[in-house]
Amino acid sequence: MSAPARVLVVDDSPTMRGLITAVLSSDPEVNVIGQAGDALEAREAIKRLNPDVVTLDIEMPNMNGLDFLEKIMTLRPMPVIMVSTMTHRGAEATLAALEIGAFDCVGKPAPGELRPFGDLAEKVKAAARTQRQYSQPVAAVAPPPSVADFRVGRKIVAIGSSTGGVEALIAVLQKFPANCPPTVITQHMPPTFTKSFAERLNRLCAPVVQEATDGARLEIGKIYLAPGGERHLQVTSASAPCCRLVDRAPVNGHRPSVDVLFDSVAELAGRNAVGVILTGMGRDGAAGLLKMRHAGARTLGQNEKTCVVYGMPRVAHELGAVEQQLPLSAIGEEILKMTAARKEGTE
Repeated sequence: MSAPARVLVVDDSPTMRGLITAVLSSDPEVNVIGQAGDALEAREAIKRLNPDVVTLDIEMPNMNGLDFLEKIMTLRPMPVIMVSTMTHRGAEATLAALEIGAFDCVGKPAPGELRPFGDLAEKVKAAARTQRQYSQPVAAVAPPPSVADFRVGRKIVAIGSSTGGVEALIAVLQKFPANCPPTVITQHMPPTFTKSFAERLNRLCAPVVQEATDGARLEIGKIYLAPGGERHLQVTSASAPCCRLVDRAPVNGHRPSVDVLFDSVAELAGRNAVGVILTGMGRDGAAGLLKMRHAGARTLGQNEKTCVVYGMPRVAHELGAVEQQLPLSAIGEEILKMTAARKEGTE
């Protein structure tokens, strides 16, 4: 058995520090080695205790969590899990933190929540195991091809991601031109965060990015992100392909689930689809991607070296669901190659 993950809990609220510590300490593979009430205390604790992982509150006195995270990633790169309020403001700050390099995020529990911080211990253990090189600078993103340079075919793109997915999706979607193929995405993310993430992607990318709504028709130049929380995203067709938000129990512990999305794309589009599985914990999406490949779709997986967590792509690769494993920097361009119209006609 490997040594327990050593964690420093940073939050200005003694009550919240106590709750996080209690949740983490219930797992024998996690050891809370210290607590800090602000960035100044946290800085000294990091120097003294050398934790494997830090949980970090976004809103703190003296220096907010976002500014402190930037200092950590510059001076002492390490896995950091952000703890955020489930508000629009909290979501915006958390998304910025994930772009800076935070490992993942969890939402602060609502009053009376039965399982506060339900998967925090699993995220901490995954963070402690990660081989990610936090000190590596983010590569510059090349501009996407122009509309005139890309002739879109008839394929639908479906993408699934989880831990590390914010950075990964930005890297992939910034390669897309304004006339990209219709693209549907399920990213594991707390409720209220997906709307802010869609808005952020829309500002950063050439196509239109929006949170998926029930009945929204899939159109060229548009990207649809599954809303977090209560429903799964599927793609269906009465007369034309459209988004459906369906009430179902969680699948693989997730709602929305990547498997639910991929299953629906396999049934609707078959060979006229491209499936992509990016960084993430667990196995959600692996079986659905295999179903897509069996239906004739092209399939891609992010390679181990560039994943924050090589979980979902690893399982998909082991099942035989992945046609090609590629570094993150190559995935966007490969999707465009697979979805471009042929010169003699469209696919």
